[in-house]
Amino acid sequence: MLLSEISPSMMCADEDGLSVLLDMFEENGIEHLHMDIMDGVFVNNFTLGTDDCRRMRRRTAIPLDLHLMITEPEKKLAWFDIQPGEMVSVHVEATCHLQKALAEIRARGAHPVAALNPATPLSVLDYVLDDLDGVLIMTVNPGFAGQKLIPATLGKIADCRRYLDDRGYGHVRIEVDGNVSIPNAEKMRAAGADIFVAGTSSIFCDGDMGENIGRFREAIR
Repeated sequence: MLLSEISPSMMCADEDGLSVLLDMFEENGIEHLHMDIMDGVFVNNFTLGTDDCRRMRRRTAIPLDLHLMITEPEKKLAWFDIQPGEMVSVHVEATCHLQKALAEIRARGAHPVAALNPATPLSVLDYVLDDLDGVLIMTVNPGFAGQKLIPATLGKIADCRRYLDDRGYGHVRIEVDGNVSIPNAEKMRAAGADIFVAGTSSIFCDGDMGENIGRFREAIR
């Protein structure tokens, strides 16, 4: 099993205390910053945008984890000034040109990730495995925080790990997003997840943020 990593959902962060929060993330070894980009078309919501990505890069050296919940992402990648070492997820449901989008992400020096909605089968990845560094398994329907975990997605995580391993792609990471609470994160880790999008049900909940991160990291160790 690959090493586990945390990617806090930055749409849950308080803008007023952002500098203090980012300092705390750096002190606690947070590996990624999950940036939910929504266009109001692919999902019925608007969240972070291109300016938020630029502002985050100026404030911290933690790599961004761009989750593009937008239509035709292959036409819009240049908007985001993607940097080497960042992760960029595009939804297979949002493009007719998945391979093209993934290849362009890699050409920009970033890690290409295919995001799958809960009902999307793993077979859509059959002919893009060489283009992937990661698979993002949505464990809720995308668009809004605070949803309940869809139980069947735990089995999907395990199926995805077997799917990748059986085909010789054991190095491809599995990221999970959606009600990644501490109890759910433990189950997701056991199923084969490697990168955990942490939001209001885990590190952004009540209590000391540093202690929340510590408890979360212990759960996914």
